[in-house]
Amino acid sequence: MTTQKVPELYGSMVFDDRVMRARLSGKVYNSLRKTIDENEKLDENVANEVASVMRDWAIEKGATHFTHWFQPLTGVTAEKHDSFITPAPDGSVIMEFSGKELIKGEPDASSFPSGGLRATFEARGYTAWDPTSYAFIKDHTLCIPTAFCSYSGEALDKKTPLLRSMEALNKQAKRILKLFGKDVKFVRTSVGPEQEYFLIDKDMFEKRPDLVYTGRTLFGAMPPKGQELDDHYFGVIKPRVTAFMEDLNEELWKLGILAKTEHNEVAPAQHEMAPIFSTTNVATDNNQLMMEIMQKVARRHDMVCLLHEKPFAGVNGSGKHNNWSMATDKGTNLLSPGDTPYENAQFLLFLCAVIQAVDDYQDLLRLSVATAGNDHRLGANEAPPAIISVFLGDELTGILDAIKSDKPYQGTEQVIMKLGVHALPRFSRDTTDRNRTSPFAFTGNKFEFRSLGSSNSIACCNIMLNAAVAESLKQYADRLEGASDFEADLHELIKEVITKHQRILFNGNGYGEEWIKEATEVRGLSNLKTTADAMPHLLDEKNKEMLIAHKVFTETELQSRCEIMLENYCKTVNIEGLTMVDMVRKNYLPAIEKYLYSLAKTTSLMKSVSGNVKCNYEISTMERLSELTDYILERVKDLEKALEDLKAVDDVVKASELVRDDLLPKMEHLRKHVDEAEMLTSESSWPFPSYGKLLFSVY
Repeated sequence: MTTQKVPELYGSMVFDDRVMRARLSGKVYNSLRKTIDENEKLDENVANEVASVMRDWAIEKGATHFTHWFQPLTGVTAEKHDSFITPAPDGSVIMEFSGKELIKGEPDASSFPSGGLRATFEARGYTAWDPTSYAFIKDHTLCIPTAFCSYSGEALDKKTPLLRSMEALNKQAKRILKLFGKDVKFVRTSVGPEQEYFLIDKDMFEKRPDLVYTGRTLFGAMPPKGQELDDHYFGVIKPRVTAFMEDLNEELWKLGILAKTEHNEVAPAQHEMAPIFSTTNVATDNNQLMMEIMQKVARRHDMVCLLHEKPFAGVNGSGKHNNWSMATDKGTNLLSPGDTPYENAQFLLFLCAVIQAVDDYQDLLRLSVATAGNDHRLGANEAPPAIISVFLGDELTGILDAIKSDKPYQGTEQVIMKLGVHALPRFSRDTTDRNRTSPFAFTGNKFEFRSLGSSNSIACCNIMLNAAVAESLKQYADRLEGASDFEADLHELIKEVITKHQRILFNGNGYGEEWIKEATEVRGLSNLKTTADAMPHLLDEKNKEMLIAHKVFTETELQSRCEIMLENYCKTVNIEGLTMVDMVRKNYLPAIEKYLYSLAKTTSLMKSVSGNVKCNYEISTMERLSELTDYILERVKDLEKALEDLKAVDDVVKASELVRDDLLPKMEHLRKHVDEAEMLTSESSWPFPSYGKLLFSVY
């Protein structure tokens, strides 16, 4: 594909503003824009014309079906396809699609996770069109982004609470801006999620039951070479991967997804793709599509795209850095400091709102990224620790310190970088470095929440972030709207917030043991290491009060989500445990026994030829492998018992604690012995592809 074709290709499968402006009547277009931009109610007559035009456009593009595309609490997307075909009286068919069909659908809700909100016999659910996210065509089907709710109105998806949280922040941010004399139509949050992933050979993948069933390797000894040379990071992209990336870009561009940056990541076989910022709900839709398309395109190239947070022990895991900011309809980024941030009171107040939000609701942010997969990733190999903290860098830290102490800000001197080569340009050093160990880092005009796992929907963390910031802004607006001296009260408020919430600010090494001790014992920050530790805090009274007050969740929706996420955690690890038992009993133990038999046969044959043959290698290997088979058998029995014990626990919180305290340690213990046996067994006798083959086979 030539670069001249990119503008023509981009968004060609999206019913976007260009298509609406060209095809809809002026009156209908303007009405729909008010619905999109100002959250006004959608007129039914407008919906009918939009549906008619959307149908004609989709059919021209080759679509034969339509679907209400939604995001249930399974973590992936869902769709039920209906054809445009309607029978005509003369026996032929006509292609119809009404405003009613556009606005509302009725998928079966009983088989989706509901956390007790719906009984199996209560099957009805509704999907409602989200006009703020453009419809698109995928696989000859018109996909209409929708919200998903139960018959009684509870949200059964991730989009509905996300839209509610965006509205909550919009409402409170406009109150603040009004105090500064700014009249804006709306404030929206924007996100640019960087997506990390692994690519491995399809044949290798299909030979590993653990990858097939769980998305990660449950066994595997490290190869002689891993990521220690740092030679893969930003290295030359190999031809097979380049072909995949080119194909992926083309598919994403058709759907209007701004795939901008691509490169090799730190671990062998690991890569990253980063889009340009878009409105949060659109970015969420796009990221879900991106993950689906990455996996589909990889298959075309005889590869498999792994989105698990930790598919390989011992090397970098995969995250999804959530770059978050706020902007007005006029395009003003509320987190942009400008050239003189110390003079920008509006910026400082919004900055304080984020700092307070992260401190007050650090547990909500932690649980928003909590999954069984991400638990393996957090805390090492460039993944941030479970302790939530905020990195601001030297300049902003200096500004806040000056405000706190009522001293003049001295400023950060700009240092000219001299590179020692006359032909190279000189440039000013940024006033702050990057901190790869920080969970929540300010990066110029946005915050980068680095704790999110690669397979997660970005909806969850943005729901909590939006709502928490909305609460901070509400408190500020309530106080400042009645101020007799706005500037004096504003200064005092900023000073109070900095003083009270300074404990959450940390610019140092998040991996250091001294930080963990300081954070938990001195600063009083939470260290919620696992999903079982974090998720129950969703129902803490302060968290419920805030989320319900801003109408992001109802109490029953919160209870259901806590149950769903803990249940998912337990089921995920249970499947992993069952897979380990299956692989050990059916493959690993028989393979080791077969190799032991060959060693014994070889030893016997050699000694029969000459009594002077010592057979040290054969005998020592047999002795250790024989010990290991006994250990492995005992450990697999322990694991089987733990899996049986888990079945007997009905309470999901207690079940998650059993998984954390009993099941996972036994799984790790079993793995340790199997991985040692792999190093002693011949490659030809080992039943599954090794780490070396998995990580380097694509290259």
